Amino acid sequence: MIAYKVDNGLLNNGCFLDALGLVPHVFLLFSTFPILFIGWGSQSSKVHIHHSTWLHFPGHNLRWLLTVVLLFVLVCEIAEGIVSDGFNQSRHLHLYMPAGLGMLAAITSIVYYHNIETSNFPKLLIALLIYWTLAFITKTIKFVKYDDHGIGLMQLRFCITGLLALLYGLLLGVEVNVILRRRYMWFPCPTEVKPPDDLQDLGVRFLQPFVNLLSKSTYWWMNTFITSAHKRPIDLKTIGKLPISMRALTNFQRLRKAFDAQKGPVPLKGSRWIWLALRQAFGRPLVLSITFRFIADLLGFAGPLCISGIVHHISSDNHSALPPVKLLGVHFISSEAFLANAYVLAVLLFLALLLQRTFLQASYYVAIETGIKLRAAIQTKIYHKIMRLCTSNMSMGDMTTAQICSLVARDTNHLMWFFFLCPNLWAMPVQIVMGVLLLYSLLGVSALIGATVIVILAPLQYFVATRLSRAQKSTLEYTSERLKKTNELLRGIKLLKLYAWEHIFRSSVEETRRQELRNLRTFALYTSLSIFMNAAIPIAAVLTIFAVHVHVHSGTDFDLSPAVAFGSLSLFHILVTPLFLLSSVLHSTVKALVRVLVLWPQYALQLQAKLVNRKNKAKQDVNRNFEQQDQELTASASQDEDVCIKIVNGYFTWTQGCPTLSNIDIKVPFGQLTMIVGQVGCGKSSLLLAALGEMQKISGNITWNNLPKSDSEENVRKRGSVAYASQRPWLLNATVEENILFDMAPNEKRYKEVIEVCQLQPDIDTLPQGDQTVIGERGIILSGGQRQRICVARALYQHTNVVFLDDPFSALDIHLSDHLMREGILKLLRQEKRTVVLVTHKLQYLPHADWIIAMRDGTVQTQGTLKDIQCAEPELFEQHSVVIFYVFTHCIFVISLSGAECCCVVLLSQDCEFSHSSYLQVFCGLCALGIVLCLVTSLAVEWTGLRVSRELHCSLLRTIVLAPMRLFETTPLGNILNRFSADTNTIDQHIPVTLECLSRSTLLCVSAVGVISYVTPLFLFALLPLAVACYFIQKYFRVASRDLQQLEDSTEMPLLSHYSQTIEGLTTIRAFRHEQRFKKKLLEHTDANNISSLFLMAANRWLEVRMEYIGAFVVLIAAVASISNALCSQLSAGLVGLGLTYALMVSNYLNWIVRNLADMEVHLGCVKRVSGLIHTQPESYDGLMTPAQVPAGWPKYGEIQIKNLSVRYDSSLKPVLRHVSAHIRPGQKVGICGRTGSGKSSFSLALFRMLDTIEGNRIIDGIDIAKLPLQTLRSKFSIILQDPILFSGTIRFNLDPERKATDQMLWEALEIAQLMPVVKALPGGLDAMVTEGGENFSQGQRQLFCLARAFVRKSSILIMDEATASIDMATESILQKVVMTAFADRTVVTIAVSPCTSLNYCTLYKTTQQGSSTLALKLTCE
Repeated sequence: MIAYKVDNGLLNNGCFLDALGLVPHVFLLFSTFPILFIGWGSQSSKVHIHHSTWLHFPGHNLRWLLTVVLLFVLVCEIAEGIVSDGFNQSRHLHLYMPAGLGMLAAITSIVYYHNIETSNFPKLLIALLIYWTLAFITKTIKFVKYDDHGIGLMQLRFCITGLLALLYGLLLGVEVNVILRRRYMWFPCPTEVKPPDDLQDLGVRFLQPFVNLLSKSTYWWMNTFITSAHKRPIDLKTIGKLPISMRALTNFQRLRKAFDAQKGPVPLKGSRWIWLALRQAFGRPLVLSITFRFIADLLGFAGPLCISGIVHHISSDNHSALPPVKLLGVHFISSEAFLANAYVLAVLLFLALLLQRTFLQASYYVAIETGIKLRAAIQTKIYHKIMRLCTSNMSMGDMTTAQICSLVARDTNHLMWFFFLCPNLWAMPVQIVMGVLLLYSLLGVSALIGATVIVILAPLQYFVATRLSRAQKSTLEYTSERLKKTNELLRGIKLLKLYAWEHIFRSSVEETRRQELRNLRTFALYTSLSIFMNAAIPIAAVLTIFAVHVHVHSGTDFDLSPAVAFGSLSLFHILVTPLFLLSSVLHSTVKALVRVLVLWPQYALQLQAKLVNRKNKAKQDVNRNFEQQDQELTASASQDEDVCIKIVNGYFTWTQGCPTLSNIDIKVPFGQLTMIVGQVGCGKSSLLLAALGEMQKISGNITWNNLPKSDSEENVRKRGSVAYASQRPWLLNATVEENILFDMAPNEKRYKEVIEVCQLQPDIDTLPQGDQTVIGERGIILSGGQRQRICVARALYQHTNVVFLDDPFSALDIHLSDHLMREGILKLLRQEKRTVVLVTHKLQYLPHADWIIAMRDGTVQTQGTLKDIQCAEPELFEQHSVVIFYVFTHCIFVISLSGAECCCVVLLSQDCEFSHSSYLQVFCGLCALGIVLCLVTSLAVEWTGLRVSRELHCSLLRTIVLAPMRLFETTPLGNILNRFSADTNTIDQHIPVTLECLSRSTLLCVSAVGVISYVTPLFLFALLPLAVACYFIQKYFRVASRDLQQLEDSTEMPLLSHYSQTIEGLTTIRAFRHEQRFKKKLLEHTDANNISSLFLMAANRWLEVRMEYIGAFVVLIAAVASISNALCSQLSAGLVGLGLTYALMVSNYLNWIVRNLADMEVHLGCVKRVSGLIHTQPESYDGLMTPAQVPAGWPKYGEIQIKNLSVRYDSSLKPVLRHVSAHIRPGQKVGICGRTGSGKSSFSLALFRMLDTIEGNRIIDGIDIAKLPLQTLRSKFSIILQDPILFSGTIRFNLDPERKATDQMLWEALEIAQLMPVVKALPGGLDAMVTEGGENFSQGQRQLFCLARAFVRKSSILIMDEATASIDMATESILQKVVMTAFADRTVVTIAVSPCTSLNYCTLYKTTQQGSSTLALKLTCE
């Protein structure tokens, strides 16, 4: 009872000193509880949720950090009081009760402060100011009295008291700082502050940057979001907008500013400037992440040290410690005695685990967030480069859309993950060194021998990692090649089916797939070896250390004790992670470095170089700034006020070399119609693009003048917006209305007028949602003519002074062409006094032209009015006269364009974890068995997965090739391609690994829980609530994770689609001057993808923090239960160490189980999508007759009989042809005409059995084609489609994929198609390369190649479906003569939009609007 005596005064009494510390705590609790539970109950509903996260008091984070430290010190004070009280004969509550009340007061203070700050009631800070003052005074008095009684640093309570006095003093300083800086409380005019813009924006829901430190570290703010995902799916509206600091524009500006800062007077060489710019823009958060990682790794070593101490404490000879010192009537223990207590070590282990996991997840979050910001900045920078990209980059094959999309999707992700891995690069070496040093302190020299084993085996590990990298690179190359071939197959599937070439292209894809699978097997082998090495090296080191240690110290006092053994094993478990990840981290880092050092600068410089070249004033002037482009495009103002565009002595080229356009001297008058005419490939479209600044200028001047008598204050020399309709229709993946308006203000009157001019209303009426129908990627649901007219309607709707129309009639019939010319160009545009430049092959419209420019072989042949050309070029005028004759003759008929085109792996992971045996031999045997089974299991999983993937891909490819055309008309091409790309990649590489990891983690977690339960059966009672918590956490997380992963994938597709869409329509976008609009759209897509990624990453951190905390509770419960069991029941120290070692690993296993379960759920969605496509009903390829039963040489004569034929595109649709009957004699030349939607193209497709037959017969040379196998039928006919399709490869391959024709036959076909001079001029001739889509040839040349392809196949029936739409009249006339001579003995069926095409045939059939045919007129060729 000495502690309660007051003979020497109250302040010299230990109990009174402790009781004095209760005063501030009691004051705070009684003064704040009414406010917390009553006051804020009425105020909470008035405070908006966003403002509840408004943290505006100075020193906010410092206050939270100090409070956390204060709580830790108070826990230590409680523990010290309980341990000290254990040495007393009676209970002394004053040793730990004031500290317990202090903990409650500290928690109350931070809750109270949080409510004051978020509700903005600063006057209530008076309670905290008084509390910190009283607490500081009482602790200072206690500290001084301890010092007066000789209590010093050797006593732990003295140190704790001093720390508490310091902390209370610092918190008092923080409080005073808030009051003084904001002039609160007694100041008359407090400083006014406003919430940041983000918190005032109701759309911002990602609140991580704005919440308090506790919510940031535990992701508490995500609770509502995660739980609400279980009630309704997560979409973009749910996740809202990004905070301003995380948006793509903000980070792009930060990166651009950093780049500009590196452009000093002496520019840095190499890649150093890139790293300096990245460090300046994003270096600070990366340093913070590295710091957090260092702290987490240091705290991670507390686990092995605490386990070693606990096992040492409960050993038979270490149950007690040295007695403490008794002062002031109570016992004072030292730090050593305090840390020797097993229960104290268990609590410290628990706290260390909590802090370690918190700092680790904080490091992950900061690193990934920084990587996402970097990715957004680089994607935006690439897009800005693309907007300045020269058109020749794409047309000449220097750069493909796939390459740019790969740069955006893959390379930027590598850079993002490089930032994520940066903390590992710094932390892993330190972690390994620290681990080895601690092992040395436990095991001595044997630890160094184990480290030597690791160092010796490291080169082998590096060798495997290098081979793995090479295999992955090779696999990616074959994957890219396979996807390229698959993309071409899908885009040309209609042609392939009509020519019966599906098996050729399918075999090509399958051959590439086989090569890809061979590399995937190699990749799987090295992956398994890498897993084997990563598992074997640490175990080999452990075995070496223990064997050496037992051999050296056997029978001595330094024998291997349980404390040393299990402490060492725990350290090795820590070292396994960096050793396991070291090779993959280095590999990923090297890949990221390669992307930064090689690919990214290469692409960036390539983009920039191609841009600079296109605006050069002279050949040697190659270093001009982009800002000079407008000055280059607009030289001095023209003296002739009536001229809109003037080019003087212009020489232009697409590539370095000979000019494409030479000696160009033209003028385009204001407010008049200028027509550009000429043969195919003469440079008509290039002239338009040169005027728009899209070609590389070698020399000359381009002048754009403002409107005469303009109200502008200055003479505008810059080229304004030009309404441009390209020869190849370019449409957005949007509604019809959005494509026509093109971001212009809606004007209903003008909109209807444009619709009527372009005759779009009948087509709009057939669409499901009218003009609100989304037309799909590249207008997939529309026909060629509909796409063309929508592009023309867009140009007509715009309020621009200049309109460029590049061959707008190529896909239109004569009726639509006449209507568009008369109502659109001659009436609408002329009434508005707009300058129109029209490129056309329709020479019959020349009389309407105010000015004509005739092109030949890349130069201007002549220019002037029609009368001037009649005098200067009588040959050209003669062609025009012939065309007028044909038009006049054809005016009897009413024809139009064809109708609208309708579009798991089995795995058993055995990882026997019985390695901790009492005998070294058994231990070695089990370890060896475990790593061997690891290798066998990994190989079995990888190879089984590849076998399943091979079968799935083969079935998918076969199904797609055999599927009816209706599938491709109704399903976006991108969706089908995704099954072959993303989904196949997931099945190839992700599902086996995920399933293996899930099985392994589950088995390891079950084994760990089993070991702990065996050691301490009482653990099973505590396991139930933890299991319930785990169940609900994973239940809510899996739903949110699945939705967020799907949302991330779904937002990435529009982003990549926007890139490809921009690249394809680059000329149109720049002509309209809509660059800023598309850049803004890019920012929206990027932010949508990034906020999905950020929420997914935050959800992962939310899960891992909770699982880690549950794992920490598992360790605490296991430690306390095993310690009590050992002290009460004489449980062996070895079993205690075994249980605690496994308990440390439970949190990791729980994390991986839930994460892999969620990932597996998403990955199986890929299998479901692929399986759904595999079950598509194929076309009926079999017939009643076998190929052997078909007569040789059929069809020999080409006689076609159609009897009462009715067909439809699908069983759910109406017939497109009704009761059609016709008879085409052998060798007859037949033309088919009709209005739009009358069934012309459907008639041709019916001959190939591409449509569903309702009734009727099609008899060719006496055989009903319904009885023939499809492959045999289609291989006997030839067809030329309206849309020219070329494949990447040689000209020889494009003309004859079956390789049946000789060179002489190929040259003959090229000569017939008027292409022999063009091909002979190419390097390689027939072996010259064709780029993707044939972009290195003009539209007309591509159509001529398709004609030559049809001529190569010597079939008796040729069908030409608007095959000459993009060919000039002169070339078309020559081809008609060729058809009449070279195909005199063959049956030719022509669907034509030009009257001069149809009228050259013996018989003309007209299809009515109802789809029935009547013999309208018979004309002889003469």
